[in-house]
Order: sequence, then C-alpha cells, then structure tokens
Amino acid sequence: MQWHGRRRPLASEIELAAYRVIQESVTNVVRHAGAAHCLVRVEYAEEELSIAITDDGHARAATNPRNGYGITGMRERIALLHGHFSSGPRAEGGFRVAARLPI
Repeated sequence: MQWHGRRRPLASEIELAAYRVIQESVTNVVRHAGAAHCLVRVEYAEEELSIAITDDGHARAATNPRNGYGITGMRERIALLHGHFSSGPRAEGGFRVAARLPI
C-alpha cells in the first residue's frame, strides 16, 4: 500500500466509500484475478482523495458483469458522493480500479 499527501481525517462517508472500494477491489483480486501482485495507492490532495488498485492478473473474470455486482456497486457508491470512478483491463495486463472523491 502506498500513501501520498498529507493524511488527515475526512468526512465519514468519504472514508467509508474509499474503504469499501479498496475492500471490494482487493477481494476481487484475491478471488478472480490470479494475480501475483496488487498495489493499493491512496493520495490525499487539497480537494480530492484518489484511490487506485491495480493488479497483474488476468482481467477476464473482473470484466464479466454476470460475475456479480461489485463494480456496479463501487461505481454507484462513488457517484452518490459526486466522485469519479473507472475500472477496466490495463494495456500492460491486469486490471485497474480508480476513484476520485471530492473532500
């Protein structure tokens, strides 16, 4: 896990959303990706909290919407807080989940 920026207390709904995105993403890596490595990056900026979870596994299970509601749930959770969410396979292999939340 990598931390960047000045860590500070945030609104509880922002902290919970970030925690849940990280939790769901890491769970997906363990269950589906077959990855050797996973990186969680959290960055505190002046007006935004950014999180990114990347792995080097195979992306096919994570991109099949019939496998569950994890990606949809993360996207909806971030949208409710007026943030930005993206997910998908990486060009170099693996998968990436990213979210930015206004703080």
